[in-house]
Amino acid sequence: MTSDEHPLIPRVLIFDSGVGGLSVYQEIRQLLPDLPYIYAFDNACFPYGEQPQELIVERVLRTVAAVHQRHPLCMAVIACNTASTISLPALRKTFSFPIVGVVPAIKPAAAATRNGVVGLLATRATVKRPYTHTLIKQFASTCDVRLLGSAELVQLAEEKMQGKEIDKERLRAVLQPWLDAKPCPDVWVLACTHFPLLKAELQQLAPTGVQLIDSGQAVARRVKSLFSDELLATAQGLSEPNRAYCTHWDEKTATLASLFARENLGQLQPLLV
Repeated sequence: MTSDEHPLIPRVLIFDSGVGGLSVYQEIRQLLPDLPYIYAFDNACFPYGEQPQELIVERVLRTVAAVHQRHPLCMAVIACNTASTISLPALRKTFSFPIVGVVPAIKPAAAATRNGVVGLLATRATVKRPYTHTLIKQFASTCDVRLLGSAELVQLAEEKMQGKEIDKERLRAVLQPWLDAKPCPDVWVLACTHFPLLKAELQQLAPTGVQLIDSGQAVARRVKSLFSDELLATAQGLSEPNRAYCTHWDEKTATLASLFARENLGQLQPLLV
């Protein structure tokens, strides 16, 4: 990344359709605590896993452009598996700054499994994408990969972030095909950024010895690799605040304000897209 490819302030955008991208933001911020972050979520079209492909690409482009117009960006992280599988080419064609996507952690899961059975937990859209099946053929061809698509888990993660108690029976019902399987997958790939927010609850319901794997740390390392030491040094001592934006404001969205404040993302604001 050269000096003419980034603004003076090394801002990083974290984008999702909901709050799931916070799991990725947390990993990146832990590795790069001095950078100024903007979290934007397109809740007007939430959940992306249930939307047409063309609409998702359009909404991602429009939202990233709206943020970039207000606050010139240094990088954008598409912290949504569904959006990443279909929108990255259009984003990279439109914007000159680096675009980082989220890829299901199939490769490390294939290396970690002991019984050869890997579970891929994702949105229904990600489960159907040819991109996902290409990754499986490329990195897990010797494994029995079982795909489970769920919009219910996305909703449960959103409810947890709103401060609601998780109904374990709703969660168990989603996982029942794996819980009943003989053998059960011994590695579960959390292939939606919402799902790490439910990691504690998932681990409680999973059989003993099941390992949960997500892409958060790998994405954080990728983000760091794209910054020069010189540019990272400019972030130290900056007074630039973190920010949070949503594309739709209602009573439900208002309940998330305290969540973003706790995540050091400032006051949640509406963004016209």
